Amino acid sequence: MLERHELEAFLTLAEELHFGHTAERLRVSTARISQTIAKLERRTGAPLFTRTSRRVELTEVGRQLYDGVRPAWEQIAAAFAQAVDAGRGLTGTLRVAFVGAAAGQLLAGAAEVFRRRLPDCDVRLREAQMVDLMPWLRDGQVDLALGTFPVDEPDIVTGPVLVSEKRMLAVPSQHPFARRTSVSLDDLARVKLLQLPDTLPLSLREDRTPRTTPAGRPIEPGTSASTLNEMLTLIGAGHGAFPVGAHARRYYARPDVAYIPISDAPPLRWGLLWRADRATARVRAFTEAAHDLVSSS
Repeated sequence: MLERHELEAFLTLAEELHFGHTAERLRVSTARISQTIAKLERRTGAPLFTRTSRRVELTEVGRQLYDGVRPAWEQIAAAFAQAVDAGRGLTGTLRVAFVGAAAGQLLAGAAEVFRRRLPDCDVRLREAQMVDLMPWLRDGQVDLALGTFPVDEPDIVTGPVLVSEKRMLAVPSQHPFARRTSVSLDDLARVKLLQLPDTLPLSLREDRTPRTTPAGRPIEPGTSASTLNEMLTLIGAGHGAFPVGAHARRYYARPDVAYIPISDAPPLRWGLLWRADRATARVRAFTEAAHDLVSSS
């Protein structure tokens, strides 16, 4: 088998037809090139180059070797370059998950910005249910996910906040709160709060459905739901309430559910999530595209 440095020396000399120029390209000494070619000629049993004081030329055997080796070497170099590009995230497909129509609309816009910047990369958007979001991210079904914060998990990285919105309380349309212009966090002690699925991080569940109000009054926990539509259906049927983002009034208007602003609640924050061990250039580029999209709007 030929060593890599032997192939490089032979092919470069066949192109340059000059020992000094070949040495400069490969950043080795001229003596090293001469020794390598001499070794190859001993192994082939025939001269590969003719040398005079004025010129260097391929012999017939050298030309045959060059014609046979060069295409294979180019294929190897191209395959290696493609592997490097994929590893650095310059090509390939990025899979991004979202929950809900508003999140999907934001990601569709970010995907367009991303594709314009990296035309050799593609983006595949996948709608997830609440229960599936973190499992998909952890087992590698998706590379990124758009979700709500806080997510305090050692294996998950959170990107910058992309959207902040008012928190609303989704209640049955016949509930007394539905006739009010706003509620407070202490009012949550007067309803049963439906719960997020336990596949979502504890930090997120405690933020969205706390156990007590700011005054220390207990909040009764209700049943959990696996999907957003399941959550809204349970609310409409009178089984409890749930804090949502203000976008729900536009994207999930229902006759059986009312959305009431929570006057003293912090905003609901949205951002991208990815596995800490999968922070590829594609992930970073998509995060930048999403950030730039919302910053310019």
